[in-house]
Amino acid sequence: MRELLSLPKVHLHVHLESTIRQETLREIGAANGIQVPAGFGALGGFAAFFAQNNLVRECLRRPQDFHRIAYEFCRDEAAQGTRYAEASFTAAAHGERLGDLDMPLTAVREGLAAGREAFGVDVRLILDHSRRRSLDRAWHTLALAERHDDVVAIGLAGDESYPGDPFTAVFAAAHDAGLHVVHQAGEAEGPASIRQALDAGRTERLGHGIRVLDDPDLVAEIRERRIPLEVCPSSNVALGFAPSLADHPLPRLLDAGLLVTINTDIPALIDTPLTAEYTHARETFGYDDPTLAALAHNATKASFAPPPTKATIHQAIKTWLTPTPQ
Repeated sequence: MRELLSLPKVHLHVHLESTIRQETLREIGAANGIQVPAGFGALGGFAAFFAQNNLVRECLRRPQDFHRIAYEFCRDEAAQGTRYAEASFTAAAHGERLGDLDMPLTAVREGLAAGREAFGVDVRLILDHSRRRSLDRAWHTLALAERHDDVVAIGLAGDESYPGDPFTAVFAAAHDAGLHVVHQAGEAEGPASIRQALDAGRTERLGHGIRVLDDPDLVAEIRERRIPLEVCPSSNVALGFAPSLADHPLPRLLDAGLLVTINTDIPALIDTPLTAEYTHARETFGYDDPTLAALAHNATKASFAPPPTKATIHQAIKTWLTPTPQ
């Protein structure tokens, strides 16, 4: 078996605010007068997840805070063998909270640029919008995204019990502006949420999407349309959407012929970086190196990376899989 840390990877579903190192959050919090509990990071379900998200938001206040988490994300992803990533960031929410719509995104973009130069990992941004929040904020998100070439997409995240229909005009406008659209759907809610995301929502990938298996006709449609799924097994277990890794639907999604990618979602909160997710797939489901390489190829294909970047990563994955001459 080959070393998975060296497998060239593409990371498509990861929330920047949920990648922050615990020591970094404590230091940023202290600088801003907020005490971060020593036990931060022990996730115990969906309610705890929202509470920790709120704490993170309270800690992030200054440009240097946003710059630091973006720079450290690049360092940590490079250490995982990630060659390219699309990190989700709630830019408009932070901007409205801090009274400066542009500052958080500007600082994050500068941190990513510095991280790209230092560590060689190419990170683009997806600006996400909570389904629970206002239509005006969704339009602000689009306005921010349209101004920057390194923002490749916008989309919906958060509590799937809130419908996506109020935001369809925003995503139609995004599509017309040449931006990609990616929604989270089919994790907490069933096939109806996926159909809404695919049709009126204009999504090009499905964030999570594991409940597609509830509807065989929908499985067939997504297989035929080659809609990629951003599957995050450890996050699904931690948040109560799968009973255990052994019972996770990942094998059934692959057996159904769907275009499955492996991601982390909230790595710092569940102490599961990207290589650990691939390791879980190997150890839990017995996947061999060609299968794991195929998952890495899937993520590369599903990404919004420029074609030369995709070609380079595909070749690197093939090289990883090629036996070393003795």
